[in-house]
Amino acid sequence: MLIASAAGAFLLAFPALFSIVNPLAGAIIFNEVTAFQTHAERVVLARRVAAYSTIVMLVSLGAGSYILSFFGISLNALRIAGGMFVSVRAFEMLSAPQEGTQRKQAEAAPVNPMADPSGFAFFPLTLPFTTGPETIAVAISLGSVRPDRMADRLVFLAGASAAVLAMAVLIWISYTTADRFAAVLGASGRNVVARLAALLLLGIGVQIVLSGVAPVLHQALTG
Repeated sequence: MLIASAAGAFLLAFPALFSIVNPLAGAIIFNEVTAFQTHAERVVLARRVAAYSTIVMLVSLGAGSYILSFFGISLNALRIAGGMFVSVRAFEMLSAPQEGTQRKQAEAAPVNPMADPSGFAFFPLTLPFTTGPETIAVAISLGSVRPDRMADRLVFLAGASAAVLAMAVLIWISYTTADRFAAVLGASGRNVVARLAALLLLGIGVQIVLSGVAPVLHQALTG
């Protein structure tokens, strides 16, 4: 039962994070941003970006909703707002998937070949390039769906955290092999990946909205 609950949390969190982070498309841009770096330097950067991204997503997942509750924002309101945000973002990606890639390209300036590449690992390669405001919003929304019972909550967070770690591994692998991946995928392949990710994201967004609307409607009808 615990394994099934953790697996359910993983299957909810991983597609949502994958769709918004999109490490496959990010690898293409990472390859262009680090065009002046050696392969060894890219490997170091990819490892650090993956580590920093893990911290950003875990903090947003575990503590983001508590921070918002400090300001008087209910979990159901967060679920509805976060789900609507995710759904709108997914619709935009379905309509024009290339816009997300172009926006990320604008956010990530090319790394200066004369500077220490490790200094760019957190900004801009992690924030806002890899795990920007949209990823943080999705992670907070996922955290808000956690169960109320402590035991169930811990299981949920374990499954969602496993999804975060899996996403970090994908970021690391994608960025490490970015130069080879860019050559193999091509322009048409990038568009296919972007549309599939957007479709998954739309379904996740609707699910998050429903998880917030259902308790509100139940309280209104029974209260």
